Amino acid sequence: MCDEHMIESVFEPPGANRARPCQPAEARRAVERAVAERCRATRTPCDADALSDALLVASELTTNAILHGGGVTDFHVDVDGPGVRVSVSDRSDQLPVTAPRTDPQGRTRHGGHGWPIVCRLSRDVRVSDLPSGGKRITAVVPLT
Repeated sequence: MCDEHMIESVFEPPGANRARPCQPAEARRAVERAVAERCRATRTPCDADALSDALLVASELTTNAILHGGGVTDFHVDVDGPGVRVSVSDRSDQLPVTAPRTDPQGRTRHGGHGWPIVCRLSRDVRVSDLPSGGKRITAVVPLT
């Protein structure tokens, strides 16, 4: 899904008012809370490595929305079955891209690792057009 983007139309009921993180650390805390609540409710141990992957994906999606997408316009986290679903919306209609490792002069680029990290750690990644403009990226990270 990361080499070829799956585009979906998303229609949500108006007035859905969720708190959205302004910083990647806030996104990580939201994911950590959701996973911890699920582990407590189901009385199952949390896999620390899987949680770390989910935290990194949330952080990268949020960072990319801030740096490249005009800011976070919506954020949602849900622990469903064996994975955690993280959705981050932003103002940009531009699809995520993987930047070449070097610039035209052959110099190593700094940054550009976020989208490949999201793709590598996620079981499913979807990019959805939003009716009011912008996009939502949803990634499902396995918790086992």
